[in-house]
Amino acid sequence: MATLLLADLLSWLAVPALPEVLSQLGLVMLLSAFAVFVGAGLAGGFKISVRAIADYFSSAQRTRRRLLFAQARQDQVKRLFYFRTVQLKYFNALKRTRLLKANNRKHLHLLSNAISRQLTSVKTNLAAETFKELQQQHARYRRQQNVAALLQLQQQIANLAENK
Repeated sequence: MATLLLADLLSWLAVPALPEVLSQLGLVMLLSAFAVFVGAGLAGGFKISVRAIADYFSSAQRTRRRLLFAQARQDQVKRLFYFRTVQLKYFNALKRTRLLKANNRKHLHLLSNAISRQLTSVKTNLAAETFKELQQQHARYRRQQNVAALLQLQQQIANLAENK
């Protein structure tokens, strides 16, 4: 840069051929400095790349990657175990609910049949209106699937049978 300033100063002073030579020398020096700067940057980048590659393939890094892979796999297995456990619990609860509903329907059906048999057995001892009312209550409670009301109706029919 100083060479170019000197060449500019000499051209002001009207010195003949010296400013041209100094300008060319200044341009060559500036170009060579830029080339050295670019070369140093490329050499630094190459050196960093070589170090990174060597570090990546070093035994310590390979061991670290294997350890991280094993830990990630173990975490994945734990999550999978947890979600399978949750899924099994859900399906077991669903199955238990279905079985409970089926069992309730079965017992409700058996209770309803027992009440029907009791009603038929006491039909002759009851008034027609009472019999019809008991049948209607029986049908209504069976449709509602009201086990408590059906048991109470059965008790009521048993009491009617004992009284007559």
